[in-house]
Amino acid sequence: MSESTDLWLYALLVFGVIILPGMDMAFVMGSSIVGGRRAGLAAVGGVMAGGVCHMILAATGISVMLKLIPAAFTVMLLLGALYLAWIGWALIRASGLSEPLQANAVRKATAVQSFLRAIATCLLNPKAYVFMLAVFPQFVHAEQGHVWRQTTVLCLITAGTQFIVYGGLALAAARARGALAARPRVGACLSRGVGMVLMMAAALTLYGGIAEF
Repeated sequence: MSESTDLWLYALLVFGVIILPGMDMAFVMGSSIVGGRRAGLAAVGGVMAGGVCHMILAATGISVMLKLIPAAFTVMLLLGALYLAWIGWALIRASGLSEPLQANAVRKATAVQSFLRAIATCLLNPKAYVFMLAVFPQFVHAEQGHVWRQTTVLCLITAGTQFIVYGGLALAAARARGALAARPRVGACLSRGVGMVLMMAAALTLYGGIAEF
């Protein structure tokens, strides 16, 4: 199989994984609905940065080490699920505040905070580690040399796909938020709903991970 064919196949696999609902997608959607376009795009940038970190971890073999030590992987899984549940609970609590307090809570969730939280969410996402262990190594050919060059190309494909998928989701969710800005009660219900979705995603992630191990 040629290198160009390899890259196209990798791009298709990455796209298939990214469009599946998961922790990263839920966080981007929640950030966009609660904090607007700026917070949503900052979350997208954080997920992309987290993806780069995953690539580096895979290239240095740390992901393999985590997989070989079930206890370490399980702890990471628990932390990821609990972190996502905490974000969801924070959204549910904020939805019960008065309108001025809601606005203040949203202002506190700056773009920088959304970016950093997105990195943490991505790094604690077990699906990403499974992908790096099961798929990523098949597209890095040590016999061809320039392993870091190959890794960089795959990293750019991954980041570009994340930007397209999550960026589109962030803009759509932010637009929906703008339409609801004049209806605070509806916005509060939406915030509560997003919080519940995040908590459900955390529960499903935890359940799926425990079932695997």
